[in-house]
Amino acid sequence: MSLPAVVSRDEWLVARMELLDQEKELTRRRDALNAERRRLPMVGIETEYMFEGPDGAAGLLDLFEGRRQLIVVHFMFDPAWEDGCSSCSAGADEVSQGLLDHLHARETTLAFVSRAPLEKIERYKAQKGWTFPWYSSHASDFNYDFHVTLDDSVAPVEYNYRTAAEHEHAGTPYFVEGRQPIEMPGTSYFLRDGERVFHTYSNYA
Repeated sequence: MSLPAVVSRDEWLVARMELLDQEKELTRRRDALNAERRRLPMVGIETEYMFEGPDGAAGLLDLFEGRRQLIVVHFMFDPAWEDGCSSCSAGADEVSQGLLDHLHARETTLAFVSRAPLEKIERYKAQKGWTFPWYSSHASDFNYDFHVTLDDSVAPVEYNYRTAAEHEHAGTPYFVEGRQPIEMPGTSYFLRDGERVFHTYSNYA
């Protein structure tokens, strides 16, 4: 195993201060980028998406649970699968009640959405001991419209803001290759103004 160089305390301090300058610059750049992200325009949601949750049918507005902001985690769970994606599950394991409480205090709801039918979601959720809200989008085009289920027979394939041809050109065809439909990870963010819902941001793998 290759180890860092061994130096005196004074030499280490010089190197540490140089790195600190770079870290501070990165923080300033990240703050500026975050400000640009907050100024990003938003798109009104006109489609009446319907989901199925433990309390029955729900619209996108219902997923907010009365709060102003909504974070949707697109959890990979194909209707044909018996279990959810293992990588998505590893991330879901990190969602604690404390995290949910902090988000709620900031007028933000975190919800998971998958294409699997609700009975499979509920079984898997109970098996994992998770308590966050999780909805099925099985009967809607939600996953296709937000480009986390890729199926040419339903909608033109696009992932991470690139078409299949653009992925091929960029050297990332693996994102869109395989037997369709293909389930992909992502997170989408929404803002509510009264009864109107807006899509503000999405990020992908």
